[in-house]
Amino acid sequence: MDSEKAKMISGKPYKAFDDVLLKERQYAKEQVFNFNSFRPDEIAKRNELLKKLLGKTKSTFFIEPPFRCDYGYNIEIGENFYSNYNLIILDCAKVIIGDNVLMGPNVSIYTAGHPLHYEKRNQEYEYAFPISIGNNVWIGGDVVINPGIMIGDNSVIGSGSVITKDIPSDVIAIGNPCKILREISEDDKLYYYKKLKFE
Repeated sequence: MDSEKAKMISGKPYKAFDDVLLKERQYAKEQVFNFNSFRPDEIAKRNELLKKLLGKTKSTFFIEPPFRCDYGYNIEIGENFYSNYNLIILDCAKVIIGDNVLMGPNVSIYTAGHPLHYEKRNQEYEYAFPISIGNNVWIGGDVVINPGIMIGDNSVIGSGSVITKDIPSDVIAIGNPCKILREISEDDKLYYYKKLKFE
């Protein structure tokens, strides 16, 4: 019989208050508490803690405290990852983030969800589906990414968006629900904001 952890990882319904999963979440909470409690100049200590907590990191990354996650070991971040304040990752399934990804403040990444029917919710069932974010992606502030989402390379997600469907590569997408606004073109290299040009 599969353990609740095995069910969680494989996308099957599971019970999150299983002893093993609860213990692992409590461990992550202790580590995250420590991370969020370091002084602002203790960057090296923060990064060393994250290297131990997260499933995979590369050499250069910066996560502004406060940060929250469920387990840590299901999170993989690429080179030059940056997150502004209040990043939340409910990593009951894998969260894989590519290289050169920027996140604004208050980004929420949710692999976990609950059944629609109250009887199953009341029985404490949950589910979790992985989230994948490609390379060179910019995610604006207050974005919510729901379970099972894939975001393609080079795309930009406008602030306040709620992503309920996959986003392809090389697009600007925005809204609730998040929809493609337009493709990103070579002409976009000329501008840094709207019609303001680089000199």
